[in-house]
Amino acid sequence: KMTVKAVKMPCTAPNVYTKVPDGGWGWTVAFAFFFVEALTYGIIKSFGVFFNDLMESFDETNSRISWIISICVFVQTFTAPLSTVLSNRFGHRFVVMAGGVLISTGMVTASFARTVVDMYVTIGIVSGLGYCLSFLPTVTILSQYFDKRRSLVTAVASTGECFAVFSFAPAITALKEQIGWRYSLLSVGVLQLSIVICGSLLRPIVIKEQEVVKAQPPEEPTETKYMLENEQTRTSIESIDSGVEITTSPSNVPGNTKAEPKSEEPKEHVQILVDNNSTPPEPKTKLLDFSVMRDYSFICYAFFGLFATLGFFAPSLYIIPLSLSLGISKDHSAYILSAMAIAEVFGRISAGWVLNKKPIRKIYIELICVVLLSVALFAFPFASEFWGLMTCSIFFGFMLGTVAGTHIPLLAEDDVVGIAKMSSAAGVYVFIQSLAGLAGPPLAGVLVDTTQNYSSAFYSCAAGMVLGAVFLSLVRPCKAGLCHRQQQCAEESAAAVVAPDLPDDFIEMDIGKAETSGKGGD
Repeated sequence: KMTVKAVKMPCTAPNVYTKVPDGGWGWTVAFAFFFVEALTYGIIKSFGVFFNDLMESFDETNSRISWIISICVFVQTFTAPLSTVLSNRFGHRFVVMAGGVLISTGMVTASFARTVVDMYVTIGIVSGLGYCLSFLPTVTILSQYFDKRRSLVTAVASTGECFAVFSFAPAITALKEQIGWRYSLLSVGVLQLSIVICGSLLRPIVIKEQEVVKAQPPEEPTETKYMLENEQTRTSIESIDSGVEITTSPSNVPGNTKAEPKSEEPKEHVQILVDNNSTPPEPKTKLLDFSVMRDYSFICYAFFGLFATLGFFAPSLYIIPLSLSLGISKDHSAYILSAMAIAEVFGRISAGWVLNKKPIRKIYIELICVVLLSVALFAFPFASEFWGLMTCSIFFGFMLGTVAGTHIPLLAEDDVVGIAKMSSAAGVYVFIQSLAGLAGPPLAGVLVDTTQNYSSAFYSCAAGMVLGAVFLSLVRPCKAGLCHRQQQCAEESAAAVVAPDLPDDFIEMDIGKAETSGKGGD
């Protein structure tokens, strides 16, 4: 029976486990991720409450003010590989804390901005980089603390973004009426400094497996019995140098020393407990492992993320203009957007609950959700009144929650890259997404300006989501084909090793013997 001694360590030391804990300190990490999600994506989605104030103060158009968030989101996703490199070099905790400082600095500085270009630099670049350094390492280390419950815990923790939209938007609006938009923005920046506290809770995790190896006795051993008083002395030399603890039985231990007659006691195998501390140190983790780009399943999954991102933004940006164009009042339009956010919460939790079931092929559940999300996008242009748009928004919000809360954690599944390469894969994956995040809104805007119809934006996003579903459907076949080829190569190499080297005259000797026996018979 193997026992693991608990070692008391300071709060800054890594948590060492023999297997993925599926809990423990991971619950604290999930708590931190909830607030990081609220203070990053929650603030980004609530930033629209400042739009009218910024247009009046800087005398700028809506499109130029919109570039503040566009640049911010692009920098956040484009610098994802940098976040991976820094996390592997300095640890997740330090990177998230540094990201919190950058976010707060950008927001506080933006409250003193005099032109919209100042906003591009402070919020777009400085805070955008901070968002990347805060969000991606947090979701990565959360996935390392959970295995069986990973999908459910990540989905529930990611609802911090949705709850933030409910609370921050009305709170900031009320605060602006009291102290103005500049001091309100300053207060938001100070509040985001609490990301540093969340980052301090991200204790690194180390998994050290211990394996028990049973040494089988030789085919024809010379059975002996060690003298009990000499047993410890004879095994001490090897055990001290190698760090291997050997447990032997006082009877039937093979050896070449003088022994008593054969004992009738039952045989016992030699049990060797291998301690990982005695093995040579593992090579250092690569700062950014680009080997994932040679994995066809990851390439397909990255293209899924690229095209699916086109469908994430359209309803939140164009649902209110679309409803106003149909003659729906502003208040009712706001209700539609709120209903979408509520449905997204239930979608995230439901997806986490379903993906937590065993056995289940999670990649296929994700594919079903993406297909239904495409249907929701195609349905928007056919809505002609309030309840039609409300139904489409609720359906879209629910399906958006199922995909948005799970598409990054699914990188840790063996069908994509696995938990070992998730850190590098997440950086490359989000980087590829940035291209669609930057090109998507302007593309939809051009279509709306050209056709003078908001429905065209929804059609373009639905087309992108369909392409994403096609690439997602190829992930599992690519992975299965790659594993089959690797297994085939392993079997061929094993067969080459097992085949014995026969002497050149082996066949000739056997033929000679056969001829001799034949003549004798005659």
